[in-house]
Amino acid sequence: MVDPLPLSDRRALVTGAASDIGRAVCAALAELGADVVASDLPGAGLEALRQEGVELRPADLSSMPEVVALCSTPADILVSVAGFAHVERFSAGDTTLWDKLWQINLRAPMLLTRELMGPMTERGWGRLVYISSDSARAGAAGEAAYSATKAGLLGFAKSIAREVAAAGVTANVLCPGVIDTARSREILDGHGNMREALLRAIPARRLGEPAEVASAVGYLCTPAAAYLTGQVLSVNGGITMV
Repeated sequence: MVDPLPLSDRRALVTGAASDIGRAVCAALAELGADVVASDLPGAGLEALRQEGVELRPADLSSMPEVVALCSTPADILVSVAGFAHVERFSAGDTTLWDKLWQINLRAPMLLTRELMGPMTERGWGRLVYISSDSARAGAAGEAAYSATKAGLLGFAKSIAREVAAAGVTANVLCPGVIDTARSREILDGHGNMREALLRAIPARRLGEPAEVASAVGYLCTPAAAYLTGQVLSVNGGITMV
């Protein structure tokens, strides 16, 4: 008799699913047996996931009604990957972008959690995983506003973890370092020797892969991680150790 996959009969909602990390998370959860619902802005990126056999739910996370509508069907797992980044020195920053940073990076995960965690606690099982950033733990020049909104996820997840742990629901945060995505390649390849300097600073001497972030997400969502909650894990090749 073949053992069932660890996430068989579990439904997972993944936001930011069209990103490199989001796609890898969808694939990892599907491989573990989960029924995956992929959400992102409407467009070719999200449509490309259709061939992966996941359910598509387009949504703009800066819109509160659209965020709430995503939760019309209960989920056993929430993986909040979606994020909006803007890099510039804080003293010259565009304050009009602060609202968008807050809405997507922090308010949306909070709203999704509020809508989904009640049914999770009633069922006695749930997984809440928030993708933050290593800059939320260690800081990064040019990312003050972004880091502030991503850092909010750390305190939020720890607080939620205390509220729902006894009901069989866990809440954890992953902080990726520099991952080899289309966005990071665009930045690194457009700034002289930035890539070489960065690789020298990373003890692993390479960028991370989206699948390496996704494998950590997958573990946190399995029954094997039932006693792991309120934690912050950096997937960063050792560039920071905090």
